[in-house]
Amino acid sequence: MTKQKSRKSLIKRVKLTKTGKIKHRTQNMRHLRRHKSKAQIRRMKTVKFLKGGIRKNILKMLGA
Repeated sequence: MTKQKSRKSLIKRVKLTKTGKIKHRTQNMRHLRRHKSKAQIRRMKTVKFLKGGIRKNILKMLGA
């Protein structure tokens, strides 16, 4: 059986930490920020961690 390949597009978007958490940035932060509140922008700037079923699927896609 061949080796499982990881999804290259996903590698660019998420980072696997040493403890096994998956770090990612929030969407909708590139442009069109003017109509967003300052509090919303502040919340979106913080790094988020994935959990649950999505985390499991992404780990599979990363080949980890």
